[in-house]
Amino acid sequence: MNKFSKITTLLLILLAIYWSFRSSMPTYRIDTKASENVFSTDRALAHVKKLSKEPHGVGFPAHAQVRSYIVAELEALGLETSIQEGYTAGDWGNLSKAINILARIKGTEDGKALLLLSHYDSSPHSSLGASDAGSGVATILEGVRAYLTEKKQPKNDIIILITDAEELGLNGADLFVNNHPWAKDVGLVLNFEARGSGGPSYMLIETNRGNGKLIKEFTKADPDYPVANSLVYSIYKMLPNDTDLTVFREDGDIEGLNFAFIDDHFDYHTAQDNYERLDRNTLAHQGSYLMPLLSHFANADLNNLKSLDDFIYFNVPFFKLVSYPFEWIWPMFGLALVFFIILLVVGFKKKVLQINELATGFLPLLIALIINGVVGFYSWSFLKWVYPGYKDILHGFTYNGHTYIVAFVLFSVAVCFWVYNKFKKLGTPNLLVAPLFLWLVICGLVSVYLQGASFFIVPVYALLVSFMVVINQKEPSPYLLVILALPALWIYAPFINMFPIGLGLKMMVAATLLTTLSFYLLLPIFGFYKNKNRLTFLGFILFLGSMVSAHFNSDFSTENAKPSSLLYILDADNNKAQWATYEHEISNWTSQYIGSDKKIPEKLADKTISSKYASGFTFVSEAPIKEIASPLVETSLDTVIGNERFLELCITPQRDVNRLEVFSNGVELKKASVNNIELSEHYLTNRKNGKLITHYISNNDYTELRFAIPKEAKLKLTIYEASNDLLSNAQFTVPERPDDIIPMPFVLNDAVLVIKTISFD
Repeated sequence: MNKFSKITTLLLILLAIYWSFRSSMPTYRIDTKASENVFSTDRALAHVKKLSKEPHGVGFPAHAQVRSYIVAELEALGLETSIQEGYTAGDWGNLSKAINILARIKGTEDGKALLLLSHYDSSPHSSLGASDAGSGVATILEGVRAYLTEKKQPKNDIIILITDAEELGLNGADLFVNNHPWAKDVGLVLNFEARGSGGPSYMLIETNRGNGKLIKEFTKADPDYPVANSLVYSIYKMLPNDTDLTVFREDGDIEGLNFAFIDDHFDYHTAQDNYERLDRNTLAHQGSYLMPLLSHFANADLNNLKSLDDFIYFNVPFFKLVSYPFEWIWPMFGLALVFFIILLVVGFKKKVLQINELATGFLPLLIALIINGVVGFYSWSFLKWVYPGYKDILHGFTYNGHTYIVAFVLFSVAVCFWVYNKFKKLGTPNLLVAPLFLWLVICGLVSVYLQGASFFIVPVYALLVSFMVVINQKEPSPYLLVILALPALWIYAPFINMFPIGLGLKMMVAATLLTTLSFYLLLPIFGFYKNKNRLTFLGFILFLGSMVSAHFNSDFSTENAKPSSLLYILDADNNKAQWATYEHEISNWTSQYIGSDKKIPEKLADKTISSKYASGFTFVSEAPIKEIASPLVETSLDTVIGNERFLELCITPQRDVNRLEVFSNGVELKKASVNNIELSEHYLTNRKNGKLITHYISNNDYTELRFAIPKEAKLKLTIYEASNDLLSNAQFTVPERPDDIIPMPFVLNDAVLVIKTISFD
């Protein structure tokens, strides 16, 4: 391969990688003057701005204001709205009073209804909820407006459901699915969600059976920018992350499609989830899904979407969504295996393959895989050691996370070029045998254990064709080899970027290993490169440059603020008070209270207070005693019937509070209910850390508990009652945070917490 071909093929590879990202979503352009019957991103943005002025979690003052705004906008479209209100505790033991917003567009036929779904509550405490899920609500409001402008009556009813208390335990969805008469009418749900503030929106299917018919109908709807693959949903099902749509699937056996974006994960559930930081391209992408799907499913047969057949599916540029039945998995794998064996026979007959060189070809493959795997695995631990402040970004994706991804991808590529340069005397055909063998092993394993990833066989077919070409041609066309490399580039490049973003930088190992495996798929091209050491040097230089860039952007700033936490904890039993924090690297703001006298907590280190990532307090220090009213606990029933003891008690706040948590000792709870909501036997059996219930309180409501325990048991309850008013409480003088510090998400924060224990001997 001459120098010109080397440069042009490398540029074409980079262009293909760029296009795999560029073609995944639309480009936002100002469209305030767009036709009334089309989705306008700017009109949707106007809703986002109104919805995200203040934190509006359940029980917060702005919560009711956001609800009123949504109702008013729906009614302005000529729709009749209704409110559904009630307590639920869901599967997480999180009790709240959800207030759902509903509207319905009547269809001409009596079939199943299409339901458009998002939620209007923001994460508790500080999140402004512009992306999660103001963007979803805005997408639906603007999409329904554009649809109604055409004055076409659909065949199917269209239900608009904006749920409440999604962030607390999917409570609003639980309330609708299990208590609302409209739930039985629903045939399909389109749910709009967010787990960051940018990037492409991924389509995820929720079904209890096969996805075959859903994929066929989605393909018929023909959205312009489908980003979906069966692997992502296979992984999604393994993770402890649910959406409202999960309740529809589990409790109602209702099919659905999620549309959620996950990039810029650092904004998730923070005060920085605001109007300004929401990616306009991302919002346009949500609209590009809704409009064709709304038009299609408003008139499609929703009575028969269930299927026993599963489809493999994935998106690639130009072809949009590619799909085929699961039944093809083993025939495709078997055919690839036969093709590989035939090519080996041909290669040996032509004396292009030599057994010693072929065997030696496994060495560079294993060396590169091991080096990049080890570096990727320990990269996050190393970064937290160098930059301790990263420990306070609980979800693990830093503000400069994209730069780290680029850096370690470059490192992995450089290692691959370095290793293969050491074995440059091996012919390209001999080098290809080891990658083909490894990729066939991978495809065989995923065909058994992770069938959603079986489309991995597609780039392997392209590699087999490249193998055939290099066996038969001493100087094959480099541009043909680039074309054959496109499936690998288009399929795997987005995955390399997605895993560390969605799962945190702790998953950098997925990026380094997948980069290495993708490099092997490009060996038909790179094998002909001479002077690979130059690319090695370039790769390492760019890696170091990226790490330097990441270093200069590692400090927190006004734009990229440091998460911080502070609580005042009063032990009402012992009349002792402490300041507490979840921070590992104490901020200047927090150090005013968690100062040089800080110590690691003892009793509070048990992580008893619920948090998303099971975070415990890191430091505490002594605090002055304040006159904080403890909750009033009244026992209304304590009796023994047979072998069981029945207890009823009511916990009433004596101050304005937002959250109540109750934990019990190891006593078996045969039955338990909270505010007349029965807790399931499964939940009671699988409680973590003794948690009984978390009540997110609205309007300072009471909490009524009922138990049935063995009559000889000695029950002990620990009550944690919290108000999120530390910065506004008249008894304290805690200043506002500076601009470069924000409240830490996922934990109890800025709270006045009272702990009280009750024993029933």
